[in-house]
Amino acid sequence: MSKLFLPLKIREVEFKNRLAVSPMCQYSAQDGLANDWHFVHLGSRAVGGAALVMTEAVAVSPEGRISPGDLGLWNEEQAQALKRITDFIKANGAVPGIQIAHAGHKASTRPPFEGRGYIEEKDGGWVPLAAGRKELQTGGPYSKELTLAQIEELIQNHKRTAQLALKAGFEVFEIHAAHGYLLNGFLSPLVNSRTDQYGGSFENRIRLLLEIVREVRGIIGEKFPLFVRISATDWVEGAWTIKESVALAKVLKQEGVDLIDCSTGGLVQPSAIPVKPNYQVVFAEEIKKETGIRTAAVGLITEAKQADEIIENQQADLIFMAREFLRDPYFPLHAASILGEEITWPKQYERAKP
Repeated sequence: MSKLFLPLKIREVEFKNRLAVSPMCQYSAQDGLANDWHFVHLGSRAVGGAALVMTEAVAVSPEGRISPGDLGLWNEEQAQALKRITDFIKANGAVPGIQIAHAGHKASTRPPFEGRGYIEEKDGGWVPLAAGRKELQTGGPYSKELTLAQIEELIQNHKRTAQLALKAGFEVFEIHAAHGYLLNGFLSPLVNSRTDQYGGSFENRIRLLLEIVREVRGIIGEKFPLFVRISATDWVEGAWTIKESVALAKVLKQEGVDLIDCSTGGLVQPSAIPVKPNYQVVFAEEIKKETGIRTAAVGLITEAKQADEIIENQQADLIFMAREFLRDPYFPLHAASILGEEITWPKQYERAKP
C-alpha cells in the first residue's frame, strides 16, 4: 500500500488517509454565517475522499475577520450553520476541522475578487488590532496595539470559539499563527516591538500563543487533536526563523499540541522566495526530525506520487493541499487510481470508478 493511503490516528480521531483540505478563504459569508456555498465547497471535498476537511480561517470576533465575507464563530447561530456542514462531512467518511483565527493587522480588507485593499470605517470596515501599532504596507493603515485588557479578551474569544466549535461538531482544532495574522505578528520581531510581557524575548513573543493553546486544549479535552499552523520562516533577515520554529514546536508539544502545520511567510514582502514544488516541505521535515512532533506539509503539492513520496520519506505526516483541491475536489479518488490503491468511493459514484 502507498504511504499516502495509510490511516493515521491522532488521539481518538482516525484519518483514513494522509490528504487534508487546507484552509482556504472563500469570502462568501455574511455576518460570519456559513451558507450553501460553504456547504457545497467543504462537503464536496469530503465526497471526494479527503481524510480531513478544514474550514477557512474562522474568526473569533467580528474585528478578527480578514474581510467582511469571512466565516466567524462567536455566537450560537454561526455554530448551528456550521453543524449542518460538519454532519455532512462526517457522514461521508471525513473528519471536520476548524481553523481558529484572528486577522490582526491584516483585518478589514476587501476580497481579492473585489480588488483587495483596506476598507475604511466609513465604508463598513474597522480598525485592525495587532501586536503593535505599525504601518506594514505603503499607504496601508496603522493597526492599533492591543492593550493588556484586549489581550485577555482575545484569549477568552478563542476559548469561546473552541466551545462553540465543539457544539458545531468539529473534531480537529487548528490555531492559526501563520501568514502575518495576529498570532504570527506576536511571534515575529518584525511586528512585535512590545515592551511588556508579550514582547522582546522569544519566551515573551510566544507567550500569547501558549496561553491560547492552553485554553483551547482545556476546552476540547484529551479526545481531539490540536494543530497549530505556523509560518516556519519570514524569509527575511532579522525575522522569525526555522530555528525559532523548532524551539516553538518543542514547547507546543509539551503543551499538548499534536501537529505543526508548516507554512511560511505572509508577514512582509520578502526579496525572494524559492517558489517551486515542495519548497516548504523542508520545514515540515526539519521540525518533525528535531522535535518528534507530527507535521503537515503544504505548498505546491499537486501530484499523487509527489505527495506519496513526502509521506514515504517521513518528511511529514499529513499533506495539506489548497489550490489543487480547488481544481480537483476529487483529488484523493484520482490519486488512489494513479497509485494503484483500492479505496471506497461514494456509493452514488461507484459506477464511474475506474
